[in-house]
Amino acid sequence: MAIVDNLEAMLARGQDSALLRYSLGGEYLKLNQFDKAAEHLRKAVEQDPKYSAAWKLLGKALANAGHKNEAIKAYEDGIKVAEEKGDKQAAKEMMVFLKRLQK
Repeated sequence: MAIVDNLEAMLARGQDSALLRYSLGGEYLKLNQFDKAAEHLRKAVEQDPKYSAAWKLLGKALANAGHKNEAIKAYEDGIKVAEEKGDKQAAKEMMVFLKRLQK
C-alpha cells in the first residue's frame, strides 16, 4: 500500500501527469480496485491520448470491473493509437484482449 500512498501524495501535491496517473492505475489494478484504477487510467489517456500502455491498462481495468462495453471501446481506441505510433506489440496484445471480450 506504501507505493499507492506515495503516488497519491505526489498527486495531492499537484504533480499530476499521465505517467503518475498510469502508475496509480497500475498499482490499483494490483490491489484489485478496478474502478479506482480505471479512474486514474482515464485521466492518463486524457492527458496523453497517445499513451498506448495506458489504453491497454484502462481496457484491463474496465474489463475486470465488469464494464465490458467501455473496455471494448478503450481497447479499440488503444489499438488505433498504438498502430498510429507503430507500437505493434501493444496493438497486438490489445487485439487479443479485445477478441476475448467480444466472444
